[in-house]
Amino acid sequence: MKRSADIGHARVVHRHAWLWEPLEPDAGFVLRPMFGAQAAYLDGNLMLCFCAGEEPWRGLLICTDRAHHAALISEFPELRPHSVLPKWLYLPESVDTFERSGTLLVSLARHRDPRIGVEPKPKKKRAPAKSAKAAKPAKPKPATSRRTSRPR
Repeated sequence: MKRSADIGHARVVHRHAWLWEPLEPDAGFVLRPMFGAQAAYLDGNLMLCFCAGEEPWRGLLICTDRAHHAALISEFPELRPHSVLPKWLYLPESVDTFERSGTLLVSLARHRDPRIGVEPKPKKKRAPAKSAKAAKPAKPKPATSRRTSRPR
């Protein structure tokens, strides 16, 4: 009888997993790691990013175009441009309205609110790695003379 490798190991649950749970039944939902956070995609668009690190990476990033900032901030005054990624809005976990606003923002994303979501840039293809031998031919080593006896 084989034992499961998971026995005896606690599974680490992301502190904001409860926020993305309503998105999980959606056929277009994908959750991927992104710079130490969890990024939620719907139908291929990057919608939200759940951050559980230290400030300024502890809260909810709303992936949106700058053209939508004013409209979203008027509806959610606690939102602000992220200090590192100002193209996106940030809902810090530390605000009193985090749970309510986070739930509402996830609901807007689930209903495909046109203010939320950006098309991710395609990944750049890497050039094939060149091997050291193919890049530069090896130079022959110069012959060195070694004395086999002690000098007299």
